[in-house]
Amino acid sequence: MVGIDFGKPLFTREEIQRKIQELGGRISTDYAEKDLLVIGILKGALFFMSDLMRSLRISVRMDFIHATSSSKSPDGQPVHILADMKEDVRGKDVLLIEDIMDSGVTIDYLKKRLLAQQPASLKVCVLLDKTDRRKVPIEADYAGFRIPNKYVVGYGLDFQDRYRNLPYIAVLPHEERNQ
Repeated sequence: MVGIDFGKPLFTREEIQRKIQELGGRISTDYAEKDLLVIGILKGALFFMSDLMRSLRISVRMDFIHATSSSKSPDGQPVHILADMKEDVRGKDVLLIEDIMDSGVTIDYLKKRLLAQQPASLKVCVLLDKTDRRKVPIEADYAGFRIPNKYVVGYGLDFQDRYRNLPYIAVLPHEERNQ
């Protein structure tokens, strides 16, 4: 990309696509006889969710929820819903899609919120799992790559809403974070 070169990617476009095909195969098998509703957490999950849905060999419906987490929120809430989903999840098989699970706070909050609406089932799929930063005891049902405690960008992951469009995932250099 012009003006952006982080050196060797942590995961190349090809490695990401292979992992998505693998996850898509597992999900397709697990939900073969079910009516699956996929809910993506915006903005980061957009790229992953789009490619994952194309890899599925089953019929799915989709929706989105725009949620942000912040330890500095004035009202003390760890997660804010900026735009809610439209679908009613009651009695449905739901797969929550996220780009990365690090602290687990956002996914834990959303899982509890969705479970209160009584879906038939609820599972979580993440592309990246950063277990070293976990603040709550939560695990993804489907996880692509386990990564070290590094700040990563690309393929939907951002730093100050930049770098999402990189076709690979790279560690953000320290000097980029200080500009």
